[in-house]
Amino acid sequence: MANTDDAAVLAAVGPRLRALRKKRGITLTQLAEATEISASTLSRLESGERRPNLELLLPLARAYQVPLDELVGAPQVGDPRVRLKPIKQWDSTIMPLTQHAGGPQAFKMIINTTRSTPDPRTHEGYEWLYVLSGKLRLVLADHDIVLKTGEAAEFDTRLPHWFGSTGEAPVEVLSLFGPQGERMHVRTKPRGASSRDAVPD
Repeated sequence: MANTDDAAVLAAVGPRLRALRKKRGITLTQLAEATEISASTLSRLESGERRPNLELLLPLARAYQVPLDELVGAPQVGDPRVRLKPIKQWDSTIMPLTQHAGGPQAFKMIINTTRSTPDPRTHEGYEWLYVLSGKLRLVLADHDIVLKTGEAAEFDTRLPHWFGSTGEAPVEVLSLFGPQGERMHVRTKPRGASSRDAVPD
């Protein structure tokens, strides 16, 4: 399979080189002078009769002033960074960490001390919370508990719930929210590991 893919990539180099030269309005003779590669070799390269190699492609990349990857059609690597766009809501700063729609959604939340008066609500879904720093007060149905740094909780959001600061200091939380029926489980790593993994069912 790899050999087939490589052959397809190499076969596409010639037409790509010809298209680039035509777009630049350069003749084979002019390109030969710029690269010190004979016009006949360049012609055979563009037609696919000559196999491309670095000895030929590097001078062409310099002549066209383009990256070598562009000549061979290597896929571009997208920027892997998540562009955080903070949202101010409920006396909190909320940063969405996921870019896709549907499925579990991840958020980082910084909850201010002013969000300390419980106002339980219900809605469809399932939520998993992990306290990154500070203390998080969680009111869930008849339960009123405080989660410390490193502790986690999960619950069905159809139950009346509210979470916020204890009023002492801001709290930083990681929140995973998923559709109804999709749960998160905290799994303790082997002895010696201090962190926890959260994975959806």
